Amino acid sequence: MSQSLTLLAGPDALRILRERGLRAEDVDILPGASGGPKWLALEGIDRVLFGELLQQPRTRPLHLIGSSIGSWRLACLAQKDPVAALKRFADAYLDQRYPPKPPPSLVSQTSAQVLEGLLGPDGAEEILTHPWARLHVVTTRCKGLLAVEQAGAQLAGFVLGALANAVSRRTLGLQMQRVLFHTAGDTSPFAGLKDLPSIHCALTRDNLRPALLASGSIPLVIAGVHDIPGAPSGTYRDGGVVDYHLDVDYGAGDGLVLYPHFYPYVVPGWFDKSLKWRRAGPLNFRRALIIAPSPAHLERLPDKRIPDRVDFTRMKDDERIRAWKQVLTEGERMGDELRELIASGRIADHVQPLV
Repeated sequence: MSQSLTLLAGPDALRILRERGLRAEDVDILPGASGGPKWLALEGIDRVLFGELLQQPRTRPLHLIGSSIGSWRLACLAQKDPVAALKRFADAYLDQRYPPKPPPSLVSQTSAQVLEGLLGPDGAEEILTHPWARLHVVTTRCKGLLAVEQAGAQLAGFVLGALANAVSRRTLGLQMQRVLFHTAGDTSPFAGLKDLPSIHCALTRDNLRPALLASGSIPLVIAGVHDIPGAPSGTYRDGGVVDYHLDVDYGAGDGLVLYPHFYPYVVPGWFDKSLKWRRAGPLNFRRALIIAPSPAHLERLPDKRIPDRVDFTRMKDDERIRAWKQVLTEGERMGDELRELIASGRIADHVQPLV
């Protein structure tokens, strides 16, 4: 079995992997989950998938769907040089520095600077005109108290939302909508989503940056984004509120859903994190291959865990940056192992069934 990776596949994915191994032309969809600094643990995997495997010739679109930090990772893949974009992203992300209890306005300003680093001078245009990558950016359009920037009112709205969600995830529709900004036009495999109220908007030069900022605007930490061009008016916040790990219907298709993920399980929404019984079932993941860090890999990381947003408060800046750089270095081990598994053509031998 793999030493650094946990590989889980649904039955349809396992059949494809046993027949042909992992090939770029078999991949239809690539999700990217919310998780803030957790993305750093996947950077080594991303460099191999984004910069090597998925750069092989393909004849049909590759649909990328991400919420929060996942949409930013996938914005790297949708650029001409994904590895260079990931490097810019990591450098800018590690360089964040904040005073104690920073106001949302400061975190918003810093996040915008990180995004500019990720995009570089040409990234936005490359995303919009990419020959085969179709980026879907998940945001949450908030209503009522959730749309208010005043912390007390916003907190009250989220408490009410959490209580209702504990009864049924469908109650989220009372206070919010899923809004997807994307470059897929009529070809989006997510056009038929019915689990929650959903709106589709074209990703354009005018709204690419605000949509990505909104997708990563963590409630009570970062200010919401208001009135995004080309979308219904309102306050837009983190896409992970509705789709934390993207437990969605991935549409009809015969190809793989290739899912590099922080965990060997999927949590549907932000409010479900503490609800141990609210984990995604196998239905939406029949054709998914989940690639996650193994328990052995976690043992090698600082504090034996992947980075988390609490690192900003529990560590001093220099200590945090050192720890995160170590996570990136250890991630190269995962990338090397994944590369070898793909090249061998026997990746299926190292996959466990996803049940």
